[in-house]
Amino acid sequence: MSATRSAARKPAPTPVDRATSQMQPFVWEGTDKRGVKMKGEQLAKNANLLKAELRRQGITPGTVKPKPKPLFGQAGSTITPKDIAFFSRQMATMMKSGVPIVASLEIIGGGQKNPRMKAMVDQIRTDIEGGSSLYESIAKHPVQFDELYRNLVRAGESAGVLETVLDTIANYKENIETLKGKIKKALFYPAVVIVVAILVSAILLIFVVPQFEATFQSFGADLPAFTQLIVGASRFMVAWWWAFLIVIGGGAFALLFAYKRSPSMQHGFDRLILRVPVIGQIMHNSAIARFARTTAVTFKAGVPLVEALESVAGATGNMVYEKAVYRIRDDVAVGYPVNMAMKQTNLFPHMVIQMAAIGEEAGALDTMLFKVAEYYEQEVNNAVDALSSLLEPMIMIFIGGVVGSMVIGMYLPIFKLAATI
Repeated sequence: MSATRSAARKPAPTPVDRATSQMQPFVWEGTDKRGVKMKGEQLAKNANLLKAELRRQGITPGTVKPKPKPLFGQAGSTITPKDIAFFSRQMATMMKSGVPIVASLEIIGGGQKNPRMKAMVDQIRTDIEGGSSLYESIAKHPVQFDELYRNLVRAGESAGVLETVLDTIANYKENIETLKGKIKKALFYPAVVIVVAILVSAILLIFVVPQFEATFQSFGADLPAFTQLIVGASRFMVAWWWAFLIVIGGGAFALLFAYKRSPSMQHGFDRLILRVPVIGQIMHNSAIARFARTTAVTFKAGVPLVEALESVAGATGNMVYEKAVYRIRDDVAVGYPVNMAMKQTNLFPHMVIQMAAIGEEAGALDTMLFKVAEYYEQEVNNAVDALSSLLEPMIMIFIGGVVGSMVIGMYLPIFKLAATI
């Protein structure tokens, strides 16, 4: 993740970039020296060059043709953070087992089902075979490998402990993705239920209530006020359902568009969500956990603290904490202790500040921050589990109240008619 949420400037294409961008995937079939049939996939500029490469490997090529594109677009067209986390774990495991980096990348690339991920891994391997370092190779993919990732790899290569750093990165990525999953679970569940409740209400108003309305008109009596309200809402939905969809869809699109392009709106939304009861506390704890773990990982890897904080800012996942980390970085750069700089932001709990102070005094800041991260990650886990348990009965009451109110409103005239008989 970059230090800010604005789009990073793309580096000028290198000769390797241009060469790789001209390649396309081919599928081939052939036979080896023993006459055994073989087949596979490989990137190449054209079929003739691929045939020459296969012959060099001792394979007599038969059919070589461009790989057909999927009917409904490229499958797995996005490289997700989970893909990068799994890639990091595979690299760490193989390098710690003594597998050379090029061979590791070749094995990982060959096992990829996502074509874009496979192409990226193959390009990284090609760059390293051409003499580039791992840092230089992944720096050509800034969207997938953020500044924090690149800084850690550079520090690991400089210190000659790349396999250890990759193991640290893998653990970090897995912990962060687990934490993100918990946060998404806390926010996604109630949002889905609210959407379902709105859909059910709309179906009742558009298709069910009009049937009751036709029956009510035959009574020739005045309807109860609550029933009239529901009938009025039904008439509006029947006549203007398309406008309702346009307003809801257009509003959501406009908000999302503005949010992605307006840092001030991002900051305002992130500040607002921190004040929401229950959810806000989960977001606070999540930001603190990510700050602590990311700072600890970078500092342990040998990245200078000021440079580490530059990378940490964007990893907090919240603009309010991001600005706070930049302020901490500026204070540390002019000589303030980390704990004092954290205290000036008025965002970090007293326990976190004290743990940082103890870590600085003992020369074990990374160890203390790891403990802080573990504590707040557990707090997030407990809060999400508690929230889920609390929301389930509340959501049932909410949906039952919405649907039940409509049912009661529809049957009130029938009860009133029965009472007058």
